Amino acid sequence: MRILHTMIRVTNLEKSIHFYTEILGMQLLRRQDYPEGRFTLAFVGFQPEAEGAVLELTYNWDMHEYQLGNAFGHVAIAVPDVYKTCEQIRAMGGVIAREPGPMKHGSTILAFVKDPDGYAIELLER
Repeated sequence: MRILHTMIRVTNLEKSIHFYTEILGMQLLRRQDYPEGRFTLAFVGFQPEAEGAVLELTYNWDMHEYQLGNAFGHVAIAVPDVYKTCEQIRAMGGVIAREPGPMKHGSTILAFVKDPDGYAIELLER
């Protein structure tokens, strides 16, 4: 068994695809419209779906706002240099929610960025 994907609902599919592909460097793996259901699915990831877990971006055509709630935490991404990655994200218009630095009560270097819908993306230095 393995994790295939995590689904998040987005309010602007084009902005979300831009964020995940152009700012975070993922690839748009596939995209499909479902006119009868009035939604579009777009799958993004760093590698093909057969090789690793990806994100499913679900855009419901008639929904323009979601409540993020307090149960979801974040999506974590390994990066070689958190400081440099945050500089690049900021230069491309991305929002840094927690500046790079050591984890509280630990030594792991991390930062948090927000996607266009406010979902937290944790960057972990590896």
